[in-house]
Amino acid sequence: MRIVLSHPASCSRPARLSFWNAYALWRSRRALAALDPSQLADVGITAPDAQAEAQRPVWDAPASWKC
Repeated sequence: MRIVLSHPASCSRPARLSFWNAYALWRSRRALAALDPSQLADVGITAPDAQAEAQRPVWDAPASWKC
């Protein structure tokens, strides 16, 4: 599944994460946590890096996702 998120070049609101973006981020991190070592190697991520990313809270999102 591919999720495409966009955000306007300038936002008049304070930076925040929408519900749907937060949900997509949560799902992505759960899917990352479920990958086995051979799948992680295919995408070039180590198991400790994947675990660290999966354990980040949902509000710790990339700045480009917030608007």
